[in-house]
Amino acid sequence: MHDFSSKHSQARTRVAASLIERRRLMWVATLAVTGAIVINALAPSGAHAAALDQFKQFVASTQSAKGDFTQRQVRTDNGVTKVVNTSSGSFVFSRPGKFIWTYQKPYEQLIQADGEKLFIYDKDLNQVTTRKLGSALGSSPAAILFGSNDLEKNFTLREGGTKEGLEWLEAVPKSRDTTFERIGIGLKNGTPMAMELHDSFGQVSLLTFGSFEKNPPLKVNSFSFTVPKGADVFNN
Repeated sequence: MHDFSSKHSQARTRVAASLIERRRLMWVATLAVTGAIVINALAPSGAHAAALDQFKQFVASTQSAKGDFTQRQVRTDNGVTKVVNTSSGSFVFSRPGKFIWTYQKPYEQLIQADGEKLFIYDKDLNQVTTRKLGSALGSSPAAILFGSNDLEKNFTLREGGTKEGLEWLEAVPKSRDTTFERIGIGLKNGTPMAMELHDSFGQVSLLTFGSFEKNPPLKVNSFSFTVPKGADVFNN
């Protein structure tokens, strides 16, 4: 009986630890998405044009887009940078405030906004978390990418130089009420190709984008969210 109880307790501990790790990854995913969806969707404007000019043109000219992404989280120990987590999936967005960011690997998760609310769905847990979109985006880069074109209202934007063949733009939130310290956006030929997110917890997320389409035709209800059958719903 003692052996059975001990094994049962250990099993419950493993399940609890797994759920905690899943929720941690969900938080990381949400942090990255609400602060990091940049879509490659701009006609070429010159490989060596200033990153700020390229990015302003991108935001002004792109109403919607779709494609795929790869996200890596990295950590630097003693000067050595290591990848600690990798995920990938697809995206689609329509400004202002509508997007679907789907993680396909290693876990299936969906982060979706309909213009008013943000929905976070974990398929394996069959759990949905909702919150108001405005408070969720705040002064994150998503507020720029999915909202108005007033780039410099909430961010200080400056040239970040050339690195790995890309022209980099650096965005620093003006508000202190944000989880991000700075965001780097790498562009080439007028196209956002990569992004670096530096959050206030010392974590760095790297994103790369591809297989995208600028201003694709989208249905009116493309971003309407339907709660899956039997899912637990938590409203924040």
